[in-house]
Amino acid sequence: MKGGCGSVSVEMDAGLVEQERDRVRHISKVGYVKKVTNRRKKPCRRYKRPVPAVPKVLGELFVSCQKVFKGPGTIPSPEDVRRLCHILDHMKPEDVGLSRELQFFKPGNMLKENPRVAYTTIYKCTNFSLCIFFLPATGVIPLHNHPEMTVFSKLLLGKMHIKSYDWADPEASGNSSQPSKLRLARLKANDVFTAPCDTSVLYPTTGGNLHEFTAITPCAVLDVLGPPYSKEDGRDCSYYKDHPYTAFSNGETGSDEKKEAINNSYGWLEEIEMPDNSQMDGIEYLGPPIVETAF
Repeated sequence: MKGGCGSVSVEMDAGLVEQERDRVRHISKVGYVKKVTNRRKKPCRRYKRPVPAVPKVLGELFVSCQKVFKGPGTIPSPEDVRRLCHILDHMKPEDVGLSRELQFFKPGNMLKENPRVAYTTIYKCTNFSLCIFFLPATGVIPLHNHPEMTVFSKLLLGKMHIKSYDWADPEASGNSSQPSKLRLARLKANDVFTAPCDTSVLYPTTGGNLHEFTAITPCAVLDVLGPPYSKEDGRDCSYYKDHPYTAFSNGETGSDEKKEAINNSYGWLEEIEMPDNSQMDGIEYLGPPIVETAF
């Protein structure tokens, strides 16, 4: 997303968020830190650390993404969408090295200051990327778009409010008195989701594919983006503020039921500068790695 990752100022030790100490800058970790024991060190022979086996479902996701996403302009077929959704629907937090037992995801784990979202990249190439976003309770990923991209989002842990829009048909915005900087959008989702739940999909051909995440409890969301963001290729992220349909409508005629249905189905979106709360911390991925040569 536009804005990238700032310097990391927090550390999540086994999922427990701590504030910066003594101005020491470091890479934060969410829940992957191994337990430390007080046992006396014993002499040991040098050995090669074995590479953790890739969980079957994570391997299937990677291979399927390679087959589905062939580069910019790729639009997955309905069959490919069903295939990826089927794989993601069966994914568990453990498949990417997470657990609901980690302190970060436990109820009552609240940050004292403004919560920042963190993200980690499992895999990225020019055709697609696999990322995890970590949202502390009340953390927000503001309303943003995904130009020319298909996005699969799987809530792995937590409870989250998701709102998503698609741009309305040109005919739907022709009878309004809205300022030119506003565009009419059709509300696609506006609900609370609790893990485990079905995968949500945003399509590039349905007009805009915009969404917003607001964490109710600490959350982890796995995103598959095909292709990923790229300023060089014109796939940069834009942010929006949504306004009620009634705020800039002409006062349509019709029954009260019809008016209410329209008001609840549409909204006006205003493109804005990158919000302050869109800043994220990039963190190291320490879950099962994807090794291309293994597939």
